[in-house]
Amino acid sequence: MENLILLADAYKNSHHKLYVPGTSHIYSYLESRGGRFEETVFYGLQYFLKAYLEGPVITAEKIREAGQMLPEVFGRNDVYDASRFEYILARHGGHLPVKIRAVPEGTVVPVKNVLMTIENTDPACYWLTNFLETLLMQVWYPCTVATLSREIKKVVLKYYKATASGAFFDGIDFVLNDFGFRGASSVEGAGIGGSAHLVNFSGSDTLVASTFAKRYYHAASAPGLSIPATEHSIVTLLGEEGEADIFKHVLDTFPEGTIACVSDSYNIFRACSEYWGTELKEQVLARKGTLVIRPDSGDPVRTLLEVFSILMDKFGFTLNEKGYKVLPPQVRVIQGDGISYTSIPEIYEALKQAGVSAENLVLGMGGALLQRVNRDTQEFALKCSYAEINGQSVDVYKSPVEMDAEGRLRTSFKKSKAGKLKLVKDLDGFKTLPLAERPDAEDLLQTVFENGKVVKDRRFEDIRKLAAL
Repeated sequence: MENLILLADAYKNSHHKLYVPGTSHIYSYLESRGGRFEETVFYGLQYFLKAYLEGPVITAEKIREAGQMLPEVFGRNDVYDASRFEYILARHGGHLPVKIRAVPEGTVVPVKNVLMTIENTDPACYWLTNFLETLLMQVWYPCTVATLSREIKKVVLKYYKATASGAFFDGIDFVLNDFGFRGASSVEGAGIGGSAHLVNFSGSDTLVASTFAKRYYHAASAPGLSIPATEHSIVTLLGEEGEADIFKHVLDTFPEGTIACVSDSYNIFRACSEYWGTELKEQVLARKGTLVIRPDSGDPVRTLLEVFSILMDKFGFTLNEKGYKVLPPQVRVIQGDGISYTSIPEIYEALKQAGVSAENLVLGMGGALLQRVNRDTQEFALKCSYAEINGQSVDVYKSPVEMDAEGRLRTSFKKSKAGKLKLVKDLDGFKTLPLAERPDAEDLLQTVFENGKVVKDRRFEDIRKLAAL
């Protein structure tokens, strides 16, 4: 899948003929038109630029490969025009004559604002701007995962502020852990989506996420951190009667540091009461580190309330300065089943009502983090807003009329912006303006790619700082 010519919707190969004669310039922009959350974290573009657009990406071999496939796709020979790509190869050495400007990655921008623009730099390649839409539009995915992850961090922070000791606030970065690798639709998806989560949190078992952050964003060290942990294949090896022996083996193997042990293989409540809280209690409390007990089935709220009731009865608790119960530092709980943006506040609110501090619990999130999103979650769109035809500037836009559920006509939310754009920030926040308006205001869009070269190279640590709450 390294042939850029084949990384577009097939129909785009007809556009070189369908743009009106005299077209020489196409300028398009990307925005989040709305959706579930009111603001969007911009992240992931640099990966697509480096992985797919940088360098001489058009070659004679790729042109030939496309020349074999596309006539088969269309069932005719008058759609794909190899000379369009041969021109790029001959004139530009296979480098793409386009300029892309974007807001710095990690910036948190309210919806309905421009995030990125793309335009051709060679008049003969007017068709290339939106040919690249299919690929570049995929930035919706890391943006949406980063946005979702950050919105969850807002929820966590809310309950930490309400119930947790200030001394534990540094631990917020490890509250939400990415368990989504196995549920991702591809290794690439796990890498770019998992790294988007790491913009906000540091806990992750998705190793490829750290690989992406280091390879494409110069992360100084692996940003996704993990701990030794069991799974059911380990805990069930000796059957139900041997579960306590397995638990002891886990403690013996890692006498120091943080470890996690799944404990619901047979009866989570017995495991907490009789094994961890009685038989192994002294060994747990003697450890230089934390045992994280993991329920993995049942209703999360009801299960956690009972688990915390048992653990606090067996291990005791203290009251923090806000009056909420806190287990001894050697014991914590992780909930990794049924975790989503919807269930997390329900869980924390139930704990709050029960007098249990949020600092007792960490979370693991899989499919709901990396898979349960789509382009419409934040209503991403890339639309043409400006063109030059026969030397004349043209502001381009669409304004669909649609019918609502009651049969009334209205202007669709899909109405697009017109003209060349810039993004500014003043005392009232972010605003998208016509490029010529307010020349004194700094345009936050910066050139990141031009004529085959990445000209702005963002570091992962800087992206984290921009996105920080």
